[in-house]
Amino acid sequence: MIFEAYANDLAERAVAFAPEAVLELAAGSGVVTRALASRLAADTLYTVTDLNQPMLDHAANRQGPDDRIAWRQANALDLPFDDASFDLVVCQFSVMFFPDKIAGYAEAQRVLKPGGKFIFNVWDQIEKNEFAEVVTEAAASVFPDDPPRFLARTPHGYHDVELVRAELGAAGFSEVSITTLAETSIAPSPRHVALAYCHGTPLRNEIEARDASGLDLVTDRATEAIAARFGSGPVAGKIRGHIVTARR
Repeated sequence: MIFEAYANDLAERAVAFAPEAVLELAAGSGVVTRALASRLAADTLYTVTDLNQPMLDHAANRQGPDDRIAWRQANALDLPFDDASFDLVVCQFSVMFFPDKIAGYAEAQRVLKPGGKFIFNVWDQIEKNEFAEVVTEAAASVFPDDPPRFLARTPHGYHDVELVRAELGAAGFSEVSITTLAETSIAPSPRHVALAYCHGTPLRNEIEARDASGLDLVTDRATEAIAARFGSGPVAGKIRGHIVTARR
């Protein structure tokens, strides 16, 4: 619903560098892996990592057999790879979750060969991402005294491009370029969107921490709000992210 368009964009940017050895950080469900593997040359070595082994297993199962890919559980802040091992490091919508972003960037810089590239993306502020904003407002209407702000605080909380640029510089990167890409998120129904955000992200944890029985109410409220703004059939909302390329 929100990741595929940006995964394809990231994959196209990645293959333009014609890398021989690629490292993916925080691969999650493998959206970028599936987009990138199909575009890489037959002799490219592709190492796919995630902190969560079950998630990595899920991505590997969806990918299917591919001798070019090595699946490896790894912490992006403490990578188990030698210095100067990769031509390219990619990461989709995950650096926002790094507890120490400069440390994570420094690890990416360490494992890159001289002249290697680090490409990743981050979400723009929540006001530029319509579905996330509507769901956040719906959750706040249920808990006005203590609104669950996970989406605004974390996925959409690292949108300051000058901060991103400064932290990459602090980690040793040079020639940082950042572009902004607007896309459209499409879903078959308002309910689909509400379920994706309320049940499929850590927003769920924040809702249940306030009221263990409140998840269904927030999901219903979000469904109603999305339908009111976008219609009751298939829905489309604006999304926007920043694409970052840094050179070692």
